[in-house]
Amino acid sequence: QVHLVESGGGLVQAGGSLRLSCAASGRSFSSYTMGWFRQAPEKEREFIAAIDWSGDSTYYADSVKGRFTISRDNAKNTWYLQMNSLEPEDTAVYYCAAARILNTRSSRYDYWGQGTQVTVSS
Repeated sequence: QVHLVESGGGLVQAGGSLRLSCAASGRSFSSYTMGWFRQAPEKEREFIAAIDWSGDSTYYADSVKGRFTISRDNAKNTWYLQMNSLEPEDTAVYYCAAARILNTRSSRYDYWGQGTQVTVSS
């Protein structure tokens, strides 16, 4: 059975940093695009970042470009989201997900984690 498990969320002050991890088990995701999404209260889930299977191609939402960095370690079946210069507007539940091709649409992602809360205080 496939599982994606996020970790690294928590409470941080504005301007601080967090590093989220997503560990996958049950199958290899070395050929998959890995992505991060987030959902704030009463808002729709939004795309944050994605990285292709090789790690050579990445894509970011404008709201996080220059502040967040996505990376992956295929040997560990794990990918990461380094979040710097955090703002209160970044407060949300963050989800990792896996898709067959690089894209930003949540409907194209086949596997999802359970989410981890990130709270940024002002």
